[in-house]
Amino acid sequence: MPIHLIWGDDYEACNREIEEIIQKVIDPVWKSFNHSQIDGNDPKQNFRALEEVQSAPLGSGSRVILIRRSPFCNGCSIELANKLEQTLKLIPDNTHLILNNINKPDKRLKTTKLIQNSIQSNPFSKEISFILPLPWDVNGQRNLVKNILHRFNIKMNHKTIDLVVESLGNDSSLINTEIQKLRLFSEAVNKNLNTNEPQEISEEIVKKLVQNNSTNALQIANFLLKDEKIIVLEKIQTLLKNGEPALRLIATLTGQARGWLWVHLLDSQGHLDVKEIATLAGIANPKRIFVIRKQIQGKSLEALLELMKKLLKIEASIKSGTNPINSFKDNLLTESKFLTNN
Repeated sequence: MPIHLIWGDDYEACNREIEEIIQKVIDPVWKSFNHSQIDGNDPKQNFRALEEVQSAPLGSGSRVILIRRSPFCNGCSIELANKLEQTLKLIPDNTHLILNNINKPDKRLKTTKLIQNSIQSNPFSKEISFILPLPWDVNGQRNLVKNILHRFNIKMNHKTIDLVVESLGNDSSLINTEIQKLRLFSEAVNKNLNTNEPQEISEEIVKKLVQNNSTNALQIANFLLKDEKIIVLEKIQTLLKNGEPALRLIATLTGQARGWLWVHLLDSQGHLDVKEIATLAGIANPKRIFVIRKQIQGKSLEALLELMKKLLKIEASIKSGTNPINSFKDNLLTESKFLTNN
């Protein structure tokens, strides 16, 4: 009864891992009979999945039941939890249950403990996570690029990797696409070389071939602090045209503004210990406090509050169906006490 617990916000890597399992265990001739994908947001489908996973595959190969947005490790009903406990004992050896969710499993839940114990007792089961590095985690972004380079048998020097990071940030899907393009180019120009050896990609080639997507939400946030509204709107428009989800963009900007506001408020109240401030502000990495302090130097609390109000209005406007770029324009271009100095 192999169980695969796959979680994290790197959709590209999660989907690749899921697809590799499917291709490995399912006979393509019987795939239409032996592959089911379930929406974990629907309680009825979850119960159906637990019924299906008790069935042996038809024909040759194995069966795969994939539950997207799986609720089992992040909170589900008592009835569903009881059904899972009964089902785990009845899954055939050649039926694979794949549980996929963006969120980290909650180890306090009984269902999580049951699933993780089942994984530990079966050598063909596994739990694997794919977490995107945060936008300010440059080392994490470098490691993300290195892992993808290794998978495509490509090597780059440190400077070239930094160029990729600068151009593409932590967009795993885009990095994957651009590095595949670099690999194809490398194969085309090195036909006579040993293809088993990693092909080195130079900085010059990356500059020519890799689309520069260096505009990101953190850059936009910094321009907001400087009250560079026109630049902000231009960069927002660029991101939206490149497929950046508007709600994800506003969520990042709101998170940044909330951090600035909390640090300013706690500093003004005499909280000087960065670990204490990080805990109270909900910031995972205390070292970010030093960066935030530098960013908000000379900014008033009233101005940061005003910015926060604007961003919340933009979020509400987008959620109500207004065109995202219009939501940004209508709220950011209105006059106010915007980021005035103390």
